[in-house]
Amino acid sequence: MEITGKIIAVLPEQSGVSKAGNEWKKQEYVLETHDQYPKKVCFQIFGADRIAQAAIQAGEELTVSFDIDSREWQGRWFTSINAWKVERPIAEAPANASGSITPNDVMPSGAPTITPDFNASNPADDLPF
Repeated sequence: MEITGKIIAVLPEQSGVSKAGNEWKKQEYVLETHDQYPKKVCFQIFGADRIAQAAIQAGEELTVSFDIDSREWQGRWFTSINAWKVERPIAEAPANASGSITPNDVMPSGAPTITPDFNASNPADDLPF
């Protein structure tokens, strides 16, 4: 699943040691969507290396790919939203100083041009409309 929005909160990193003696770290973030009725979604990234790789900051626009998982503990159910990919939008190309688009902005001068051939090679293939 995927969700896009703005990071409105970066919660403190949490860490601990599992029953097997392995250290773990996770960090939670709150993303607000840009829907007509914005939703707030708290997701987590598990693992110190993934947290460092994502380097999420408050105020960033992101698209987050995630899995949802629920588990039972002492008769209660808990749901986690675990991010497995974080993407930042590609920055748009800046417009020229006047703010208008020139033909060179659309097609650079070194780009090859293709001229379509509208002449029918076989008159039998010519459509009547």
